[in-house]
Amino acid sequence: FSISPSNEHPGLISFRMDWLELLAYSKLPCVRQTFLGTFSTTSVCGALHAMPSCIRGLLRPSRPFSKPLFWAGLRDLTTPRGKDPDETVHCFAQRRFGSEVASLATDSLLLGVFAGNSCELSIRSCFPSLFQAEQTFHSILLGPLLGAGWGPQLGSARIRQARAECWRQGSLRGGLETLPQAINAHLTSRGVSVLQGQPVCGLSLRAEGRWKVSLGDSSLEADHVISAIPASVLSELLPAEAAPLAHALSTITAVSVTVVNLQCQGARLSTLGTVSDSVAFPEQGGSPSGLRVTMMLGGSWLQTLGARGCILSQGLFQQEAEKAAATQLGLNESPSHCLVHLHQNSIPQDTLGHWQKLDERIESRRQAVACVLGTEPNS
Repeated sequence: FSISPSNEHPGLISFRMDWLELLAYSKLPCVRQTFLGTFSTTSVCGALHAMPSCIRGLLRPSRPFSKPLFWAGLRDLTTPRGKDPDETVHCFAQRRFGSEVASLATDSLLLGVFAGNSCELSIRSCFPSLFQAEQTFHSILLGPLLGAGWGPQLGSARIRQARAECWRQGSLRGGLETLPQAINAHLTSRGVSVLQGQPVCGLSLRAEGRWKVSLGDSSLEADHVISAIPASVLSELLPAEAAPLAHALSTITAVSVTVVNLQCQGARLSTLGTVSDSVAFPEQGGSPSGLRVTMMLGGSWLQTLGARGCILSQGLFQQEAEKAAATQLGLNESPSHCLVHLHQNSIPQDTLGHWQKLDERIESRRQAVACVLGTEPNS
């Protein structure tokens, strides 16, 4: 977890999480998975297809693509950079790599990462490194090559080891839950009070520039407030003088995602190229061990169900997960254990023009603070 000054907005800080940094600086025992024996796959028309992972796979047709991806790469090298300040991820990929790559690869990626629609999400906000690579080096493929040393340099020995050994995934030996537990233990051991189960009811800005955080029957004061709740929820907590900021936050939508964990005793996947939890991290298998698969359902599918008035029950999600496991992974055994967690409005949708909204929100906050303090916005 890194905190660094914002390059675009002086006086602000930005937060960035990188899983290699997490493993390097958490000082907790970690496990990892290398590239050996793993593949990325995409599901098209009910069938799984392994994505090309070597040079030979780029030089010959590989399903589901109708022609070698070499031509898509050549197109990227010859396509001039875009002139628009922002565009959708789908339009960006279609312009640089062609419609087939945009439809088959980009849509799958956006569903898996953002649970969103590639025709609506912003390339500048969702993949700023790709947007910057085109603007700086005129090519997505040449960007990492010509920009060696362009990004932040991380000197941890574990990070260097991970890159040298081509770690594909990483986790903590006791599961990722051990990270917040360790953070809580570290803070409390140094006299920091961690309040849990106390929802915030409102925020107000004092004349001296400090924040008052209302907690129902009590309150506290803070120099800074860092929000990790959905933007629409935060907009309802802001004071009246921050109405423009609250309005801007209320326009940021989010989608819900359901995480379903299935465990089957004695089962094996019949489809190659699929990475399950038990394959990636057998050390976390527990007792008794078995095949463990994590499936995520949601996005527009959940929105459609909600619009139809369907009851979003755990049984429905488990049924859909088992159906997907059977049709896409060849896993027909009934699970011995199943966990279902619905995360409401958990993934913000950075749609086209999100960066401009961000600038407007920052300016609205400056004006709100200036109004309370009785100063000029830029003073």
